[in-house]
Amino acid sequence: MTLREASVGQTVKVQRLTGTGPVKRRIMDMGITKGIDIYVRKVAPLGDPVEVTVRGYELSLRKADAAMIEVG
Repeated sequence: MTLREASVGQTVKVQRLTGTGPVKRRIMDMGITKGIDIYVRKVAPLGDPVEVTVRGYELSLRKADAAMIEVG
């Protein structure tokens, strides 16, 4: 399952990042790495952006970026 498919109000653990190059680096710069818990706060009606809480910070992710984060 990817972060894009996670339900609002759900806390998930990052299993793997599938992005490459600058996209993966941008995701990691936000503090999203393997083993981190992510709380899904809100998803916009059309699915973009996905608002999450990571390490106490509130972030907005594009749905394309959220699709590159495998969670469990």
